[in-house]
Amino acid sequence: MHALTARLDRAADSILQAEQNVSYRRFLALYAVREMGGTTQRDLARWMGVTEPSVSRMTRVLVEAGLLEAGVDRAGGNRRHLQLSAAGDELVAHCGALLEDRFAALVESAGVSYDDYGVSTRRLLVALSGGETSSTEKPPGGGVTAALPPTRQRPKRVP
Repeated sequence: MHALTARLDRAADSILQAEQNVSYRRFLALYAVREMGGTTQRDLARWMGVTEPSVSRMTRVLVEAGLLEAGVDRAGGNRRHLQLSAAGDELVAHCGALLEDRFAALVESAGVSYDDYGVSTRRLLVALSGGETSSTEKPPGGGVTAALPPTRQRPKRVP
């Protein structure tokens, strides 16, 4: 399981670097912000399993790239509220579809039905979460492929 997850994460990074010039780690940060409907840096760090200073550096880069917006959190204190920009939302949608398409092709090339994979993945997510699935929790195995169970038949190819 660990070897598969690590290889999937490396493959996702290679695909995103080559085709979108974004790292998988940064994509995951943007993905998490989108799924949480906006969040604080502290909660993003917790979701990603990294330190707050690490997320602070990453969010600075993503803000400068125009993919993320950071402002003062309504709860006050020294917290920053993060929200995707329109460009960030578009990037997450495109990269998510790209990765899902590539993953679906991989699953099918291994002789596994993509629909069966989707059903099994949803069951595993429910079992791991005690009966509830929440996109605000860190995905099992650390990868977005585990957090994005298929919700449709084999995806259309992304150009």
